[in-house]
Amino acid sequence: MTRDPDAEKGPRIPLLQGVLPIDRSALTSEIVAGLTLAALAIPEVMGYTRIAGTPVITGLYTLLVPMALFAVFGSSRHLVVGADSATAAILAAGLVGVAATGSDEYLALAGVLAFLAAAFLILARVLGLGFLADFLSRAVLVGFLTGVGVQVALGQIAGMLGVPGGGHGTIQQVTNDLRQLGQTNGTAITISLVVLAIIVGSKRISRRIPGPLIAVVGALVASWALDLEARGVHLLGAIPSGLPHIALPQVDWSFDLIQRLVPTAFAMFVVILAQSAATSRAYAARYNERFSEDTDLVGLGLANLGAGLSGTFVVNGSPTKTQMVDSAGGHSQLAQITTTLVTVLVLLFLTGTLAYMPDAVLSAIVFLIGVELIDVAGMRKIFVQRRSEFWVAAITTLTVVFVGVEQGILLAIVLSLVDHVRHGYRPKNAVLVRDAAKGWHAEPVATRKQAEPGLVIYRFTHSMYYANAEQLSNEVLDLVTHAPAPVSWLCLDGSAVDDVDFTAEETLQSLVGVLREKGVRLVAAQVREDVRVQGRRILDRQVSEDDFYETLDDVVAAYEGRGAARS
Repeated sequence: MTRDPDAEKGPRIPLLQGVLPIDRSALTSEIVAGLTLAALAIPEVMGYTRIAGTPVITGLYTLLVPMALFAVFGSSRHLVVGADSATAAILAAGLVGVAATGSDEYLALAGVLAFLAAAFLILARVLGLGFLADFLSRAVLVGFLTGVGVQVALGQIAGMLGVPGGGHGTIQQVTNDLRQLGQTNGTAITISLVVLAIIVGSKRISRRIPGPLIAVVGALVASWALDLEARGVHLLGAIPSGLPHIALPQVDWSFDLIQRLVPTAFAMFVVILAQSAATSRAYAARYNERFSEDTDLVGLGLANLGAGLSGTFVVNGSPTKTQMVDSAGGHSQLAQITTTLVTVLVLLFLTGTLAYMPDAVLSAIVFLIGVELIDVAGMRKIFVQRRSEFWVAAITTLTVVFVGVEQGILLAIVLSLVDHVRHGYRPKNAVLVRDAAKGWHAEPVATRKQAEPGLVIYRFTHSMYYANAEQLSNEVLDLVTHAPAPVSWLCLDGSAVDDVDFTAEETLQSLVGVLREKGVRLVAAQVREDVRVQGRRILDRQVSEDDFYETLDDVVAAYEGRGAARS
């Protein structure tokens, strides 16, 4: 994977990076991939509206203006942008108690959230903050998406059973479902099971078979022919036809409203940033293509701006939809443009037919989406390889399920940063020794081994900063005080040190004084030039240029010669 060097040159907004150059020999494959995406994604995005709490038509709108805008302004040739379960769940959680679910006010606020998410994305581009995606660890992201999957799947049980359901939060929803089991509609359950069987069965045969589309078409035919509404099955009902109107959301754009929605929009921004960047990177690496995170931020920002203007909800880079296109042979945004054109035809001519759709069908589709998000294999892998990170992922999952999606993503950010700090808070430092067979090799500090009698070479394996400065001081003094032989020189191997903050500076100054009182000379080796300059400034009048050596062998030679030529 290579990153686009043009991204560093200024504010120029490149166009059609994901489309050009067009490979005419692959044009048929791109169109087929776009048709396949439409067949699979249209039922899926209609299902996402059940998560977001918005009208069904808004799911189709996510495949229209937002998808087209990213195709024009994004850099990734593969990333598919549209409705996503994680951001839809955050939307629903953030608007609880603010407006009635599905109302005009609710939809308008969903548009405002899309605007705010767009503002965060474009601001991140202006400030060059694309690197923030790296701060949401893979383990935490697995835990977060698993929690979303559990919450989404459990939230669809009522629709699959044909009961009213209701309640805020996972616990209340499950409790209400159990209380209403006596009201279960047998026809709704049958529909749900058949839909699940078709989708799961088609995937096992071939992922190119549009199982969701087959299930939807079959359900529409059965609903019309068997008059399922008369059997107590709830249908979607009338869906407006035509293209969306481009306009600002009709809300009171007050400071208080914006302030109330900002935390939810920021949570969406973090998920969009992390999930989209991870997906773009994966496919750019797979095909060794040019890729610019900053350009994608602009594309994602404009896509969400288009979502807000076209009466739909926030959109995100979708790993599942991206894989759908890739599996179908699509390798550019031409496939996504094809999907947009198909969506236009559906909006103009087929919305009347969709009125016969049983709610149970969408509930079953969304239930499977939730189940697919539950990454049991990923959680097990983390448990085996990094037990501490597993508990971080598990805490994130439980927070999402039992507290809320918005709180879960904010906790995920905090835990990712804490996990990052933890690695540097207690670095695994070492003492270096050598022998004829292994050459230079590291031993635990606790062994207190010496490179030569009276010479200790101590490697610090992280940047020196306030959190690990005390460990630096304690380990150095322990190596000197409890040495098996009196120490004359202590060499600090700085090959892994790329920065020294104020607290660490003060600690080093204090150490030099203490070591001098004990008759120990402090020298340094393999120090980066910028850190070397910083070190000379920190220890002015306490160390000289002669106390810095290029290699460990130079240190040993100088120590053995006590005055041999230094580098």
